[in-house]
Amino acid sequence: MEHAPLVNEDDEANECCSADEFELKPRSHWKNSIESKSKTKVKAAKKMGLSCSSILSLCRNKAHKTQPRNVMIGRRDLNSIWYPKNVIRNQKYNILTFIPLVLFEQFRFFLNLYFLIMACTQFIPMFRVGYLYTYWGPLAFVLFVTMLREAYDDIKRAYRDKELNSQMYTLLCSNGRRKKVPSSQLQVSDVVIIQKNQRVPADVVLLQTSDKSGTCFIRTDQLDGETDWKLRIAAPLTQSLEDISLLISETSATGKIHAEPPSLSIHEFNGVVSWKQDEPLTVENVLWSGTVVATGEAVCCVIYTGSDTRMVMNTSKPRSKVGLLDNEINTLTKLLFIALVLLSIVMLVLKGFRGPWYRYLVRFFLLFSYMIPISLRVNLDMGKTVYAWFIQRDKNIPGTVVRTSTIPEELGRIGYLLSDKTGTLTQNLMIFKRIHLGTVSYTNENQNEISNLLKQQMKTITTPIHENQQPITSTSNKARSVVKKTEATKVPEAVKALALCHNVTPVFEEKSSSSLDTSARSTDDKNTTTTLINRMSTAGRIVDPSSLPDTPLTGATSLNTTDASDLTQLLPPTDVTYQASSPDEIALVEWTEQVGLTLVHRDLQSMTLQLNSTQQLLHYQILQMFPFTSETKRMGIIVRDEQTNEIIFYLKGADVVMQTIVQYNDWLQEECSNMAREGLRTLVVAKKHLTIEQYQEFEQRLMRARLQTIDRNRRVNEVIETLERDMELLCVTGVEDKLQENVRQTLETLRNAGIKIWMLTGDKLETATCIAKSSKLIGRDHDIYTFKQVTTREECLQELNMFRRKADACLIITGDTLQICLSFYEKDLMELTIQCPAVVVCRCSPTQKANVVELLKKYGNHRVRVCAIGDGGNDVSMIQSADVGVGIVGKEGKQASLAADFSINQFSYLSRLLLVHGRNSYKRSAALSQFVMHRGLIISVMQAIFSSIFYFASISLYQGFLLVGYGTVYTMFPVFSLVLDKDVRSEIALLYPELYKELSKGRSLSFKTFFLWVFISIYQGGAIMYGSFLLFDDDFIHVVSITFTSLILTELLMVALTIRTWHPVMILAQLLSLACYVLSLIVLKSHFDPEFLQSWDFIWRVLLVTLISCLPLYILKFVQVKCKPPIQQKLMQYATLK
Repeated sequence: MEHAPLVNEDDEANECCSADEFELKPRSHWKNSIESKSKTKVKAAKKMGLSCSSILSLCRNKAHKTQPRNVMIGRRDLNSIWYPKNVIRNQKYNILTFIPLVLFEQFRFFLNLYFLIMACTQFIPMFRVGYLYTYWGPLAFVLFVTMLREAYDDIKRAYRDKELNSQMYTLLCSNGRRKKVPSSQLQVSDVVIIQKNQRVPADVVLLQTSDKSGTCFIRTDQLDGETDWKLRIAAPLTQSLEDISLLISETSATGKIHAEPPSLSIHEFNGVVSWKQDEPLTVENVLWSGTVVATGEAVCCVIYTGSDTRMVMNTSKPRSKVGLLDNEINTLTKLLFIALVLLSIVMLVLKGFRGPWYRYLVRFFLLFSYMIPISLRVNLDMGKTVYAWFIQRDKNIPGTVVRTSTIPEELGRIGYLLSDKTGTLTQNLMIFKRIHLGTVSYTNENQNEISNLLKQQMKTITTPIHENQQPITSTSNKARSVVKKTEATKVPEAVKALALCHNVTPVFEEKSSSSLDTSARSTDDKNTTTTLINRMSTAGRIVDPSSLPDTPLTGATSLNTTDASDLTQLLPPTDVTYQASSPDEIALVEWTEQVGLTLVHRDLQSMTLQLNSTQQLLHYQILQMFPFTSETKRMGIIVRDEQTNEIIFYLKGADVVMQTIVQYNDWLQEECSNMAREGLRTLVVAKKHLTIEQYQEFEQRLMRARLQTIDRNRRVNEVIETLERDMELLCVTGVEDKLQENVRQTLETLRNAGIKIWMLTGDKLETATCIAKSSKLIGRDHDIYTFKQVTTREECLQELNMFRRKADACLIITGDTLQICLSFYEKDLMELTIQCPAVVVCRCSPTQKANVVELLKKYGNHRVRVCAIGDGGNDVSMIQSADVGVGIVGKEGKQASLAADFSINQFSYLSRLLLVHGRNSYKRSAALSQFVMHRGLIISVMQAIFSSIFYFASISLYQGFLLVGYGTVYTMFPVFSLVLDKDVRSEIALLYPELYKELSKGRSLSFKTFFLWVFISIYQGGAIMYGSFLLFDDDFIHVVSITFTSLILTELLMVALTIRTWHPVMILAQLLSLACYVLSLIVLKSHFDPEFLQSWDFIWRVLLVTLISCLPLYILKFVQVKCKPPIQQKLMQYATLK
């Protein structure tokens, strides 16, 4: 692996699949012919410019999904079944499906389907009532605008997918050479070399690492949301090989991996690697797609690609999201259609069933078809684009991107907010805040005092003794506990316990880059660029000191070294970082470094601390390690102090379990409660001294328990619990998980806005609870009910009944418990949780997050929408399942923001996005849609009155060009200018978030407001027509000029009446539309009487008719505002007075 030269992709001499190599492969003649034909077909399809993978995948069998697979390492030609391509695809459409799917989505709306049918009737001569462009022009324009918008959105997704699929990786060929290929060309069985900080392109088995121990760290934040590094171990069988290419090139014994079928679980894997012998594989030997190699170089074999990877299987497919407002408008258009049918039938009945009555019925349908305005979709779609532009141009939320421009109004109807924790609410940056020792408490301001006490105490350390000697202090535990300890002894013991009781590994990286020359490999092995020691992932054991690995530390220093000068001379200048399974452990170790005791070395068998003041090294042998689990809620370590030969058992954990383990005290519970109220994560630390005889007897019992095959975990825990008694309490620590900027204020604002907030996280229950409290997601006055772990139906029912008695309590539940409860009592549980002021779901997988969203949409209030916000790849399913998905660009990458409908840079931007832009978008679209309906209704009423006066003749009142102009240039600009209107200023909307509650009721667009606009349309249409006929009967010949001019002026005045905040563009739109109409009167002389239009009779009569239609409405609005003004207007006036 180390000596394999790197060649270019276009270097034909070094191609991986040369002719000579094919001769060695056991392939039959018929298989060659079939594969060559299939490749020819694929190439032909590519020349056509079409991607047939999606079509071919439909024809493939699903054996790769259901059957275990045998993967020949590095021999893709021996794959017996078809596997999906290794591509990431977030697109909704492809070349073949774009037009059919877009048309289906558009004609799924009753409005567009109705106009399609009406337009098609114009091809039949007997039904034609005007020119074809009168109906087909607006419909074609609507479809064209929609296709442009959908194409633009999907092309952006395609470019993002292409960027990920084009990332280059190093492929190890059978001849030992390397080749650069894009991730999309990787196939099952390929051996790929993944460099440090490179994304893992597929699900792979770790064969070998650049570290001698066969370990590497990975970052899994895109998969499970946790930013701490995870340890992965190469299979010992393959790690021991000096040349990994032997697995590929050796024909007598081909390496093989037997893997389970693809599954959703990211915490489990079962497999076997075979090469001359078999070796089991677990999840520790696998790197999932989407993770990132954090250290060194990893040689891996691809086992799952594309849709078979864990990341894709836990990600739901993108769907076309339709807003609640669109559905409400669709319902109203159906009502308009019913009204149209009834009106047409009434007109036909009054006319009489004489002659070809069915033709008259269809013609009446067509004459009144403007009652359902086709321009409604155009105006709404263009309005959505404007809203998206406003959001992206808002300087108060810089970097915000609208990726789905079809649902900006949904931001104004949010009732439930589902949030991730890590990286969304918190920065996952732990800060040590406090340590309490019973009689005294220290904060970061007291570090100097702690450092001085530590320095003084460590001066008393004597010369280390040998292993066969007895410990310096031989008093019994009972006698030891009686001794009254002073502050001077308590502080150093607590600091030393924090520096030893953890699973932290120091990572050293050279500041200067080292040479890549292969001749220097032997030197680099001793002075490695990255000294990365195995982290403790399983329980430890007694280790012979002679078996310690020859790392730079152990090679340079003996067990009894107390001076660090030799070590510092051998090691190059380095940057030190810490890695652990929990970030709060890193915070504790970093704090001990700050106060003077530094962790400088850690491996499976030993640990070394350095006293900063004297550069003295303190060595400890790790005898046993008991990692933290969610069941035990504590972790422990047994070490032997090589300075004193003492054996010490350190234990730390949650206060709820440690209270019964430590000796009696009167301060632990009180101090833990005080820290919890401050939002700090507490850990209780204790220790216990063991004699050699005690430890040997414990080790024997522990070994017997570990050899059991039945109830092994229970037996092991029982043995460990024998030590966890009467332990000496050392201290309580408080660590703060630093929240994102302005998280508390944002959550409080959203809660006051009537939005219920749920937190879905993959983190531990204790951590999630602590963050929920510190972020004020759970208020101080709220009770908390923690759902216990359940496994049976009876336990579920018992917990539900207990929860039912806790009125107005916040719920905290684990993902496993939630899934079990949902399988038995889905409806009961959801009805209870929906009433909770806040809900926290911890240990939640990506699929469970999406399921919670779907359940909330199913059982929640259907008048409000569900919003999901996250920043990691594990949040993509939740974001895509929600009605509105918001992604945050953060430390965990951009995958969530790329898959979301809206992308923001900070969680605090959410309040402005919802309360300001969501409010404006919803209010504007509601006003715009109702006004467009009014515009169609009023002209339909006028047409009905005209036909009834002229013996129910199915003749159009206005010619085609007037009808088209009425819906476009004559009224389009003022009506569309409503997208600039706003009822309250943004400062008022943020200052009084309670205003947002009104939007969830949907009163801006409801049956009440709809029928009010219907009444207004009937009144105004009747006033214009009957006013013209009754008052000016002698000028009947000019009825078209008078009524149409009055209609245009009425529409302009009604727009002015609807506007709440004037904008210069609105005034310009009014003047522009009026100018267009006046200009058309001058140009279209053949359709109007120029002399009459220039007379004062025309002017004053038009003004009088317009006044009759509009003045009563202005008076009613004035009275309403004075007698019962809306709350937002009161607040605007109050803010103006202040």
